Order: sequence, then C-alpha cells, then structure tokens
Amino acid sequence: MAPRQRVVSAHQEKSFLGAAYDEVTHPENATIVRSVLVFGAGVAFLYSSLGELLLPP
Repeated sequence: MAPRQRVVSAHQEKSFLGAAYDEVTHPENATIVRSVLVFGAGVAFLYSSLGELLLPP
C-alpha cells in the first residue's frame, strides 16, 4: 500500500479580521472609510454633552 501523500498549500486562508483589515486599508475604499469615520465622529459629538453647545440659549 502506498503511503498517504499530504498536499501542502503555500496559500493560507486569511482570518476574518485580516481580510477585513485588507479591505478597509485598500485605497479604493478610502472615501467610504473616511465617510463612515466622519459620520461616527458626528454622532459621538451630538450624543455627548458638547452637543448641547449647538442649542440656542
């Protein structure tokens, strides 16, 4: 009986976080990532107590 052969692949699958990081840092997605960050910063500002500065006296 012939011995079993193992197929070793040089290509490893990336984890979910690795693949997500590659997509976020891809130059093609830079405008979308920037837009999401600015939106998140705006929501955080309005949710904080600093958002009350925008209210009329």
